[in-house]
Amino acid sequence: MSRFPFFGGRAIIGSLLLLSAFMLGGCSSIRLAYGNASQLAWWWIDGYVDFSREQAPQIKDGLDRFAEWHRRTQLPEWLPLLAAAQAQITEPLTPELACRWQAQAREKFEPTLQRALSLAADALPGLGEEQFRHLEQRYAKRNDEMKRDFLDDDPQERQAAAVKRTLARVEQVYGRLGDEQKRVVREGVAASPFDPALWLAERRLRQADVLQTLRRLAAEKADSPQRLAALRALVERSERSPQPAYAAYQARLAAYNCAFVARIHNATTPAQRLKARDNLRGWEDDLRSFLPPPG
Repeated sequence: MSRFPFFGGRAIIGSLLLLSAFMLGGCSSIRLAYGNASQLAWWWIDGYVDFSREQAPQIKDGLDRFAEWHRRTQLPEWLPLLAAAQAQITEPLTPELACRWQAQAREKFEPTLQRALSLAADALPGLGEEQFRHLEQRYAKRNDEMKRDFLDDDPQERQAAAVKRTLARVEQVYGRLGDEQKRVVREGVAASPFDPALWLAERRLRQADVLQTLRRLAAEKADSPQRLAALRALVERSERSPQPAYAAYQARLAAYNCAFVARIHNATTPAQRLKARDNLRGWEDDLRSFLPPPG
């Protein structure tokens, strides 16, 4: 992702696909996912790090406090987006507005990211080489899975899998698509500059960067500000690659995806946009149920 300072109007519509694809992760029940956020986060993080029995209580407590903080301070910031989108969903969308919404969504996500980095920085001193090796092995296993999913030897199979993933995300928002709309998706996927081989190679570079950074911080016995600064730098390099050629690719792909989101939205029917509005209302209601009681 990259950062932009503007948000407004019909750009909210672009959030529907972006929200579904990147923030909700395809989950069929927001209520279930958000209500169990700290437990799901624990399973995911522990799968990568393999915390010891002694470390687990501290990490779990930190995740519980993080979830409570998010519910109290961040959730109210996102609900107006969903509410406003319900009034805007029937309008057309331009690529520029889609990009602007994504930029604002990233800005809204910033406090959550910084809080998570602080939590990670606090946990780092307890990690050792055995856990770094476990993380390295988990990275390798996940990369093999990604390679199977995104780099099938048969180009037609690879293309079909990419179309299937995209259709699932679009239909989560708008409901079932017709043949002509599916054609728009197929053509958009085929024309995308997304390069899975390049992406996977960069992914491995960033993982090596993480491991090198964690090992350096452990060896140097870095203090809290040093750990936090190093983690922030890792995020910065992940969002904008230090390799100029890949950074240019990231920008090109981001611009294409904004245009693709707009094309898909503009190909939907009034009934499908009403379906999307109903989904938004349901998502808002689900999340609103987690707001702490007033007072």
